[in-house]
Amino acid sequence: MQTFLSILLQTNVISPDSVSAVTSATPVSNADAEMNILNLLEKGGWVMIPIFILFAIALFLFFERYFYIRKTAKLDNTFLYSIREMLYSGNVKGAINYCKNSQYPIARLLEKGLNRLGSPIRDIETAIENTARVEIYNMEKNLTYLSAIAKIAPMFGFLGTVSGMIRTFHNISVANKIDISTIASGIYEKMVTSATGLIVGIIAYFFYTILTSMIDRAVNKMEITAIDFLDILHKPASK
Repeated sequence: MQTFLSILLQTNVISPDSVSAVTSATPVSNADAEMNILNLLEKGGWVMIPIFILFAIALFLFFERYFYIRKTAKLDNTFLYSIREMLYSGNVKGAINYCKNSQYPIARLLEKGLNRLGSPIRDIETAIENTARVEIYNMEKNLTYLSAIAKIAPMFGFLGTVSGMIRTFHNISVANKIDISTIASGIYEKMVTSATGLIVGIIAYFFYTILTSMIDRAVNKMEITAIDFLDILHKPASK
C-alpha cells in the first residue's frame, strides 16, 4: 500500500522544469501581440512620405472643389421666373442688374445673354455657350491632379515593393544566411507600402468620381436653365 501511494505522489508532483516548459509554451499576451498601426506604417520606410503627401493633397483638392462646385450649381427656383417677369415688363436693364448682383454663378450665363439682346438668337446662344465653357472649366480646375494622384499613389506603393525586395536580398547577402529575421524588415516594407499606395489611389479615384458626377449634374442644370431662358426670348409676348 505504501509503495502504491509513493508512486502516485511521484506521478502528480510537478517539477520546476515542467513549469518552465509550460510557461514558455504559453502564448504571448494579446497586448504584446497586438499590431500597432503606427509602428506598422513606420515599417514602410521613406516611400510612405510621398504617399502621405499625395493623400493630403487629395483631401485638400476634394474639399476645395466640392464646395466650389456645390456653390456653382446652386440656383433659386424663382430666379428664372423673376428674369422672365422683368423681360415681359420691358425692364431689360433691371434683369441685367439682377443677374449681375446674383450670388448664383449660373446667373453669369444669363447676364451674357441679356447683354446680347437685339442680336440674332444664334449669337445669344453662342455667347451663353462660351460663358458656360468658362464656368465648366472653372469647375474642372485641378481635377486632373486628383486623377493623377489616383494613378501615382499605387506606383509609389509598387516602388516600395521593389525597395523592400532590394532590402530583403541585401540583408540576406550581408547575413549570408536565410531566416525569417533576416527578411522580415524587407517583407514589412513591401507589403505596407503596396497596401497604403493602393488605398490612397482608391480614395483619390473615389473623390474624382464624386466630383465629376457633381459637375455633370451642374452642367445639366446649366443647360436646362439656358434652354428655359432662350424660350423666354423666343416668346417675349406670351405673358
